[in-house]
Amino acid sequence: MLSLNNIQKVFNAGTIDENRLFNDFNLSVADGEFVAVVGSNGSGKTTLLNMICGTSRPDSGKIVFNDNDVTGIPEYKRARRIGRVLQDPKMGTCASLTILENLALADNKNRRYGLSRAVNKRRAEYYKSLLETCNMGLENRLGVLAGSLSGGQRQALALIIATMTDIDLLILDEHTAALDPKSSETLMEITRRVVEEKKYTTLMVTHNLRFAVNYGTRLIMMHEGEAVMDISGEAKQKLAVDDILGKFNEISIECGN
Repeated sequence: MLSLNNIQKVFNAGTIDENRLFNDFNLSVADGEFVAVVGSNGSGKTTLLNMICGTSRPDSGKIVFNDNDVTGIPEYKRARRIGRVLQDPKMGTCASLTILENLALADNKNRRYGLSRAVNKRRAEYYKSLLETCNMGLENRLGVLAGSLSGGQRQALALIIATMTDIDLLILDEHTAALDPKSSETLMEITRRVVEEKKYTTLMVTHNLRFAVNYGTRLIMMHEGEAVMDISGEAKQKLAVDDILGKFNEISIECGN
């Protein structure tokens, strides 16, 4: 479904600040896998997602998505089949538009725009059915500006927007990091339900080790551009937070911290 082959990525090449983050990096993700990616700052987590989405390109190597080499394909074209939710709740929605208008824009993804109304009110009931799954009462607030929502509500809306059209891959880039603990828990439950019901292949970067352990079918720990831990199946089900903390502490000692 998705594979990164022999990826090389260097930042500030040829300078005193040169950082060879990825060196012959390989990763394969199968259809339907829900992969939680953890690691310290600078380990390569977000760069990995950016290369998959096309925001950043590797210096060499190949990215294959649905049996197609997409290494040179721009981000906006990859976005037709990839849904992404970012860390900042403000990034996934338009504050000056209503919930209805935000959903209508997303509903028209991959369609040609003509001289017709952008908002089809006949789709309102469908939008309400999507919002009802959040259990936040958003289905009764279609006329409310997205900018007036709480961080948790807005991020839930961003998740609905990212998954309401036909996509093959869902990317979650620390999508709970900016939320309070209760909102984070609520959003993770919404995430779990959406991923399971729609059987999305999913990559989730998170700093919350409990979320990484409790959600998903596979866990990868990144360090200096390498996957130093890759656990799936029954071993993933038996994994405990302390197991990951132990690896984190080991890495920290190796780095002199």
